[in-house]
Amino acid sequence: MNVAILVPYCKATFRPTTFDALKTRFLRGRMFPLKSIVAGVIVSILSATSVAAGVFNPQTITLKNGMQVVVVENHRVPVVTHMVWYRVGSADEGPGETGIAHFLEHLMFKGTKKRKPGEFSAIVARNGGQENAFTSTDHTAYYQTLAVDRLELVMEMEADRMTNLVITDKEVEPERQVVLEERRSRVDNNPGSILSEHVSGALFLNHPYRNPVIGWEHDIRALDIKRILAFYKRWYAPNNAILVVAGDITMEKLKPLAEKYYGAIPAQPPVTRNRAKEPPQKAERRVVLRDKRVRQASWQRSFLAPGLQWGAKQHAYPLEVLSDIIGGGASGRLYRHLVIEKKLAVSAGAFYSGDDRGPGRFVFSASPRTGVSMEALEKAMETEIAEIITAGVTIDEVSRAIERMQAEAVFARDSLSGGARSLGGALAAGLGIDDVESWPERIAAVTPDQIQAAAKAVFDTNRSVTGMLLPKKGS
Repeated sequence: MNVAILVPYCKATFRPTTFDALKTRFLRGRMFPLKSIVAGVIVSILSATSVAAGVFNPQTITLKNGMQVVVVENHRVPVVTHMVWYRVGSADEGPGETGIAHFLEHLMFKGTKKRKPGEFSAIVARNGGQENAFTSTDHTAYYQTLAVDRLELVMEMEADRMTNLVITDKEVEPERQVVLEERRSRVDNNPGSILSEHVSGALFLNHPYRNPVIGWEHDIRALDIKRILAFYKRWYAPNNAILVVAGDITMEKLKPLAEKYYGAIPAQPPVTRNRAKEPPQKAERRVVLRDKRVRQASWQRSFLAPGLQWGAKQHAYPLEVLSDIIGGGASGRLYRHLVIEKKLAVSAGAFYSGDDRGPGRFVFSASPRTGVSMEALEKAMETEIAEIITAGVTIDEVSRAIERMQAEAVFARDSLSGGARSLGGALAAGLGIDDVESWPERIAAVTPDQIQAAAKAVFDTNRSVTGMLLPKKGS
C-alpha cells in the first residue's frame, strides 16, 4: 500500500491520525508484533475483562460553551499529552482554497495578541516539552507532551491562540514558501505520491476527498490573509473543538483548568458542513504514471467503500477484519500467495479505511518481482479478489484475525498518547466514544458470511481505480 494517500500533513512530519490509522498502528500489531503464545494469553485476559471494560475507559464532560473534554488516565509517569482537536479539515475547504486548513495549521504557530511569533514553541521547549500539529481530511489537531506540572501553562497558551491569532504578510509569505517546499519534497519529488494524488482524484468523482490535504500548488500560491482569517474565524471555536488530555491526570483535576481557560471562550454560531456528495460510480478507471525516478514498479487497486458514517455501514467492520486477513503483513493471505508461494511479487497487501465522515476506500497493492510483468501480477491479484468474492474466507481465518486484533488492542493502553489520538481522531471525525470503546466487541461479532457479503458489495471494478507506477522507458 502507498500510505501517502492515507496520512495527513503536519507541521513537521507525516503522522497517521485518524482512528483507522491509529488502529492500524496500535491495534493490529504493526508496532507491537505478538508471538502466538503471548497473543493467546492476552486473548484469555481480554475475553475475561478487557473487552467489557472498553479500550481506554475515558471520562468526558462538555463545557457550557459546547467544548467536549476527555480524560484518559495513565499514571505510569508524571507526564501528559494535551491535545486540542478541531472538527475541520481539508474536506471543508471552499473552491480555490485547497490547502488552507494545512496552511492555517502552520500559521497557528505564529503570534497572538499576547505572544510574539515563535514564542509558543519556545516556551514549550524551555519547559521540556514536545509539540506539533497535523491536518487531515476531517480534522486539525495541536498537541504538546510535557510534565504534568506544566499542563496549565500549555492550556493557557492553546486557549489563547484559539481566538487571538495575529498574522500579517510578514508571517504569511515565508510560511507559504515553507508549505510549497513541503509539497515539493513530499509530493512533487516523489512519484508514488504523485500517483496517489491522481488516484484519489479519479476515485472520488465529486467528494472533496479527491483534493490533496496539502493543497494544489496554484491554490497555495493564491491564498491570502483575508481568506485564511475568515477560515480561522469560521471553524476555530470551542464548540467546534475537543480537548483530550491523556496521562497522569484525572477529570477532577482537569475540569477546573478546562473551565478556567477554555470555558471562558464564548461559543460561536454552529457551522453547517456542506460538502459535495459523491455520485454513483459506473465506470472503472486506470491511472498510469511513468517516471524516470521509479526504480520499483507498483500496482494498486482502490475501491470506493462504505464506512462507519457513509454508505452501507453494516459492511465497515467486516471489511476491517477482511483487511487483516488478507493484508496482515507476512501472515496475510496476499503476501503468502503472491510473495511466498507464487513468487510473483516482492510485496503484497491490502488496507481499509472507513472511519472518516465521508466515503472509505479498500486498497489492494503489490510490487512485482524482477522479471514478472505487470499484466501477470494484475491477473494474479484479480484472481485473489475473485476468490474472496466467490469463496469468502474461512472460520479459522476470521477467528485468528479477531484474536490478533483484540489481543493487540491491549497494547494501545501502553502508549501515553495512543488513547488521546484514537479518541480525539474519532470524535473530531464525527464518531463517538462508544465507537472506540466497543471496537473489540464489534470486531468479535463479525462472521465469514458478513465478510463475503461485504466483498461482493464493494469489490466492483466499476467503483474502482487501478493505479500503476512504472519506470519511464529509456530512463
